[in-house]
Amino acid sequence: MDAYLHYAHAELALWQYEMKKKPSLGGRLTHGVQSKINSWIPEKVHKAITLAIENMVKVVITGSSWIVPRPHESLTFKQREFKVRSRIKWYRNTASVEGAVTGAGGILMGFADFPAFLTIKMKMLFDIAALYGFDTKDFHERLFLLYVFQLSFSSQQRRNDLVGLVENWEEYRDSLPKDLKEFDWKTFQLDYRDYIDLAKLAQLIPIIGAGVGAIANYRLTEHLGKYAMNAYRLRVLE
Repeated sequence: MDAYLHYAHAELALWQYEMKKKPSLGGRLTHGVQSKINSWIPEKVHKAITLAIENMVKVVITGSSWIVPRPHESLTFKQREFKVRSRIKWYRNTASVEGAVTGAGGILMGFADFPAFLTIKMKMLFDIAALYGFDTKDFHERLFLLYVFQLSFSSQQRRNDLVGLVENWEEYRDSLPKDLKEFDWKTFQLDYRDYIDLAKLAQLIPIIGAGVGAIANYRLTEHLGKYAMNAYRLRVLE
């Protein structure tokens, strides 16, 4: 095994360890507070938000069918990873600029950031999948992207629950939803909102919004890229 493969295996093992750690006391308290706040929100509001996020994600997931990158099948593992890192860097910088622009525009532009930033992150996942050799025209591969996204933006407790599914994807895939309508969208949107709320809320504040938006989008995109790399390493290396 060459040096780069040793490095990738070590990084993957550390990531798996982090995914399986028990939630910290602070994490449990934060999750408890967020769950309590969510319980105060009327169910019809939850349904409206869930439907909005579901529709936005579906537009990106299904609307990408005509621009899906073709799988890269002839690259070595090291070449794949170098290209993946390059794409993450490109999307990270693009997301940072988008966050700065919408953050500078105040509350109204801040709301426009949500679908734009979501589209950037999802498109990055499509590119990463293709670079690892997976064809995202396959429904199951698109479903895998959703679980990677959810794993990336969820509490430690949820990561404990989801990481086993990602690790044993071939065993689970046939028992998973056969249609996007069957996907658990409410849990998906709650996990996502709870994770990014604090990071993105200050983006709506005048004057500091541009800086906050740029930094938040930069870090959140890089975070998703790291999780996606390791999720695909599980399928390529194991």
